[in-house]
Order: sequence, then C-alpha cells, then structure tokens
Amino acid sequence: MTPTVQQSSRTSELTDVESLWERLGRVEQRVREAVAARRAVDPDPDDPYRGQYLTPEAAARVLETRDAFTPVPAYGDGASSDAESGGRLREVAERFGLAPPDIDLLLVALAPDIDPRFERLYGYLNDDLTRRRPTIGLALELCGLPAAGPGRFRFSPSAPLVAGGLLETADTERPLLSRLLCVPDRVTAYLLGDDETDGRLRGIVREDTRAPEPDGRPEVPRVAAALGTGSGLVHLLDRGGDPHGLAVDALRTAGRRALVVDIAALATAPEPASLVRALAMEARLGRAGVVLGPLETLAPERPEGARLLASLCAALGSTPLIAYGKKNWDPLWTPESPVPVTVPPPGPDGMARQWRRALAEAGRSVGLSAAHATADDALIEAAAAYRLDSGQLRRAATVASRLAVLGPRPVTPEDLRAAVRAQNGAGLERLARRIEPGVGWDDLVLPPATRTQLAELALRARHRETVLGRWRMRPGGGRGRGVIALFAGESGTGKTMSAEVVAAELGMELYVVDLSTVVDKYIGETEKNLERIFAEASDVNGILLFDEADAIFGKRSQVNDSRDKHANMESAYLLQRMESFDGIAVLTTNLRANLDEAFTRRLDVIAEFPMPDARQRLALWDRCLGPAIPRDATLDLEFCADRFELAGGSIRACAVTAAYLAAESGAPLTMDQLVTAVLQEYRKLGRLVLESEFGPWLAKERARAGR
Repeated sequence: MTPTVQQSSRTSELTDVESLWERLGRVEQRVREAVAARRAVDPDPDDPYRGQYLTPEAAARVLETRDAFTPVPAYGDGASSDAESGGRLREVAERFGLAPPDIDLLLVALAPDIDPRFERLYGYLNDDLTRRRPTIGLALELCGLPAAGPGRFRFSPSAPLVAGGLLETADTERPLLSRLLCVPDRVTAYLLGDDETDGRLRGIVREDTRAPEPDGRPEVPRVAAALGTGSGLVHLLDRGGDPHGLAVDALRTAGRRALVVDIAALATAPEPASLVRALAMEARLGRAGVVLGPLETLAPERPEGARLLASLCAALGSTPLIAYGKKNWDPLWTPESPVPVTVPPPGPDGMARQWRRALAEAGRSVGLSAAHATADDALIEAAAAYRLDSGQLRRAATVASRLAVLGPRPVTPEDLRAAVRAQNGAGLERLARRIEPGVGWDDLVLPPATRTQLAELALRARHRETVLGRWRMRPGGGRGRGVIALFAGESGTGKTMSAEVVAAELGMELYVVDLSTVVDKYIGETEKNLERIFAEASDVNGILLFDEADAIFGKRSQVNDSRDKHANMESAYLLQRMESFDGIAVLTTNLRANLDEAFTRRLDVIAEFPMPDARQRLALWDRCLGPAIPRDATLDLEFCADRFELAGGSIRACAVTAAYLAAESGAPLTMDQLVTAVLQEYRKLGRLVLESEFGPWLAKERARAGR
C-alpha cells in the first residue's frame, strides 16, 4: 500500500469515529430534552416515591398533556392513516363477526399499545400500577356494560373476540373480572396498516403472489365458487395435474390471498396448536385462504395427523381451506366433508404453456436475457416425457436458467434434463441402484427389429400424455399411465445397456431394482417392498429396471401347500400393481418362458435380444476395444468375430482381459493376448475349447502354457 493510500485510510477512520461521537452526542441531547419535558409535566418531580403510585391530580395532569390521539402515519407513506385504520377496523368487525360492544372492548384493550399514557391510567384505575392493562371488569365499566350482565359473556372461549384470537387474557387463575386483557401484536400491527405475515409463521407459511395462469382452466371457477359455500373446505384429488397452482388461482379468482402451508414444518413444530391459531387469525385478518398439501406428508390416517388436520379446519371456520393429495378424502378425518374436485393432467399443450411461463419467469429472476429465456419448440419437446408438479417444474426451470446463465446462452435440452433429474427424490435410491446414462444409440449393436422396438418404447414414454390423456385411449379398471416393456434374450446380449440408452434418449435416470432388497422370506414382506418401490418410482422421472425379472414375475402354479398359495398371491399382486403403475418400467429376463402369461398381456413393448451374428460380433469387438488401445498389425478381429460365438457382454469381458495383458507387456495388443482372453472366458462359461474354433491359435496357446 502506498503512503498516500495509508493516509487516506486513516483519515476515513477518524472521520467515522468523529461521526460516531457526534451522533452519540445528538442522542444525549435528545435524552436531555425528554427528561426536561417529563419534568415539566410531572406534578411532583422531587417525590422520592414517584412512579410507585399515581394521585388523582397526577392522573388528571396526564390526561391534560394531550387532547386526543395523534394520527399515526400509514405504512409506506407520510399520509394520515385515519381513513385506513377506520376501514381496517370495519373489515375486522365484518370478518370476525364483531358487534358494536365487541369493537368498544377491543379498542379499550388496544389503547396501551398505541399510547403509553393508558398504561399509567389503567394502573391508576386498577389501583395497582403494576397492572398496566385493562382488566375485564374495567373494560366492561369503560364500555358502559354491567359486570353482572351479558357483556361478561363476550369473553367466553366461544365469543368472537376470544375465539378469533383478537383478545387474550392473562392471570387466568384470578376471578374473571380481575383478568387482564391484551391484544396480540399481529392484530395491532394489522390495524395500523401492516400486511406482513405473522412472524411466528415464518418458515411455515408463505404467501403465493404469482399471477394466475392465463389459460383459464375450467376447474378454477368451479373451485372458486365452492370456496364461498358452507365451510369453504375443498379437496383437490391429484390425478397427475397441478393442484397447487389450481388452488392458488382459485383463491385469487375469489379475491383472496393464498397462504401456502409447509405441512412438514407445521407437523414438526414444537407447538403446532398455537401456530394453527396464528394461521387462522392471519387468514381472517388478511382475507386469505389456506393451501394445504400434499396431504400424504401430513399422514392424516395416523391419529396425530388427523388431529392436526381437524384442529386446522376447526380454527379456520368458514375461511377457505384447499387441501390436495393423491388419496381420496376420508370422512373420519374431520367433522366437515369437503367439496371434491379431481385435477386431471394438463395435457401436452398445458405443460408447454407451464414450461414457457416458468422458464421466462426464472430467466428474469436470474438475469437471463429475454431472448435466452424464451423456450423454443425443441426445448418443449425435450420436456414432453417428464411428469412434474408445479413446484418441481418451477424449480427445474430455475436450475436450467442458472445453468444457462453460466454461458451465457439459451437454455438447452441438456440443461433442462439435468434440472429435472435434480428434482428426483432420494427415496428410490434406498431401494434401487441409480445409474446416470452414459451411452447412446451409437453404442448399441443390435438387429434392426430390436432397435425399432426400443424406439417404440421411447416414443410411447414421450407421447403417453397425448395418447392416454388428451385422446383418452386408456381403458378403465383403474389402469395407470405407465409404460411397461420386456427385454428378453441371452445373458450379455445388451438388455441392460439398451435400457440405459432409452433412459438417455428420454433424459432420465435408470434405477435398477436390487432383488436383495425386495425378496423376503417372510410372508407379505416382498409385496410391501415392491409397493414402496412402485410408490417412489411414480414420483420420479426415471426408468425402473427389474433385472432378471423372472425371479419375481414367475408363473403361478397349482396350489399344493401354503407356500404355493402365497407365491401365487405375490404374482397376483404384481399383476394388479403393474396395471396401476404410472411410471416407466423395463423387465429383463433370460428365460421368457418362465414369465406368467398374464404379464405378457400387460406389456406394451416386447424386444427380443438374439445372439449377435458374425457381422455384429465384429462391430462389438471393434467397439469394445475402442480407439485408444494400441493394436498390433497382426490383430485379426474378423477371425475372432467369425470363430467365437460370444454375446456382447462376453466380448467386452474378453476385451478388458486382453487390455490388461497388453498393459502388462508394455506393447500393442496382440492376437495371442486376445486368444488368451477368449480361452479364459470359455472356461468361465464352461464351454468346450474346440480346435475348429481356435484353429492354429489353440496349438500356440497350449505350447505357451506347456513352457
């Protein structure tokens, strides 16, 4: 640092110190002025017991210091808020059902929170300066209501003031008339013009202020109309649509704010009951409705979940509550039954609009230019196979836009796929092995017919919402929108790799089911494990792969004992569950004949994986060895492809073994090393080593082994 810079820095520090002392001096001056002002109005400033009692003369002098309340400036501007406060008081009276005496009682309790004079005056009237808020008896007296009359019942638990949370009582061990009254801080703040959500609800409740969807979904006016009838309770049954967005749009259409509840945070809060009361009061103060979901997170089928849901409905009263979930509403959860509304999938056009809007909003929020934030047709087509709710879709759009900002460049399909994969929960990873695809169509060596079947599987997954949803080509019987495929063929013919290629084509991840986590020796446990897998897979944009599927999808047999009976029950469960599955599943088997025929009827695609012919084996040898490994000039891959009838998996194993031998020798890969690797693979497979296959290389290998 140069001397000039050092001097400048020291001057700046001194200036800051001087400014600090100057400001503290101004604070001291204000304190002096306040002390002088207090002494001027104090009737006996030299009284050593001042502050411990208040004489009638002193009370009169306190009242003389100001004729009336000074108007309080409104929040956000300097204008008087008299009209605003009066309007809010009328709104509170209407929303909480207050009668004129209730309003008077509320204002009596509110006075100390606005003007500190009332603390001393209420202490004087209570004959106890330590009790600086009005008692119930004093409030009734000031409002001209007899203490023994019906006015005292305005403080009962069911009365509007108390039930609505507008008034709280302290010293409940005292007689009713001696209990102190206070107004919650949130009520006072609202009456003074503050519209911020109660601080106690931070992290649990947020207000959704997004603009309503412009497409005008037909369910929105129906739900909005239902909110104004009866208890205002509506249940949205999620059938693959966007219940959260529908709930927010319906509330805004009904002229209400949307308070979205984080169910998990509410259920795990230390005192959920007090938060429920605060939420109910916040909704009524701000003319809002509550959005609650998904209900599966709350688990209302359990006693604690049902109690929390019932307490929320009871606290809200007629305030609109929109709950949503994938299960039907149980009438035993709450005394009131909701208006049920089914939320169907939005269809391809609706999803395209949601993606375009979400990407545009996310682009603006992260600073992406309007041209780069615009979603083209290729980008929308890349997202066609994904099934996301509104929250996941917005989060995915934000992640994709942030990836594009790093360019900066427009959002690409790769950005979108990476963002969607980031929305997959970790629940399925505890039950299956996740594989991020790293291969493509060019890595496959398959007959044309098999490649055609794989392409059909991809297009079914990409356009199922159009065919099964918009065109209603799905039959009844509770069948889902899943796509089920069977890959049948010998071991090593590329079944698992083909599933990985299809996953890469769709921009999804592959989840391989580990049979050790599924099959259980105890009766009924296998079905429970499978149900957990199917339930998790339904909420994940991925492909579920059952490798060696004949182990759990085997044929049903004649019942001779209890083991046969339960084995058949397991197969029957799988038959039903595969029909209601909404995801994408691939079954692989080496023994197709062992699969139950009933499974075959439920399959959408069956792809046969035959053993490769000589031409395909040559391509496999060349591809498995790769371009990086140095090859000897005598390497004869055509000989290997013509003589050795191996599947692709075995060819890859031979290539890897030969590569290790070449690395040890420090020279290019030779034919001797390749033949040695094939001989090892033959022994591993238990196959006979015939001279007709190996030709002169067999004699060389035996001679080398003899030495």
